[in-house]
Amino acid sequence: MAIQILLNLMLAFIWMFLQNDWTLGGMIVGYVLGLLIVGAFRRFFSKPFYMRKTWAMLRLFLLFNKELVLSSFTVAMQTVSPKLSFRPGIFAYTTELETDLEVTLLACLISLTPGTLTLEVSQDNKYLYIHAMDIKDVDEHIQQIRNTFETAIMEVRRA
Repeated sequence: MAIQILLNLMLAFIWMFLQNDWTLGGMIVGYVLGLLIVGAFRRFFSKPFYMRKTWAMLRLFLLFNKELVLSSFTVAMQTVSPKLSFRPGIFAYTTELETDLEVTLLACLISLTPGTLTLEVSQDNKYLYIHAMDIKDVDEHIQQIRNTFETAIMEVRRA
């Protein structure tokens, strides 16, 4: 993957040199042309095309920001409401992630989202114990985590 990025940057600088255009616009045009060239020759590289992983990381970033905004709004509405109607609780989440990095990233994303907190990770990295501010349905929380963060992490790490 790193060789593809370096090759793309090298093609961008060659484009800027040949065009004698040392501006940001020239760099962007050269980078896009280099991206097309590297993409056209991706079958000759042993690793997958690096833009797949870049796109997966961007989607994870946008997903986290969306969840951050939605959960912040939910927590704020529950905080300012005159009646306390939330039901806090702790549940065990079984993860399909394998490496320490993947499990740590999932635990951090859960903890950074308002209203949830990862309390502990089991020794075998299969269970996360999560505290949620409002648990209406545990299975719904589990499916939400599995369908959002866990799926996005798998795409980033295995793309």
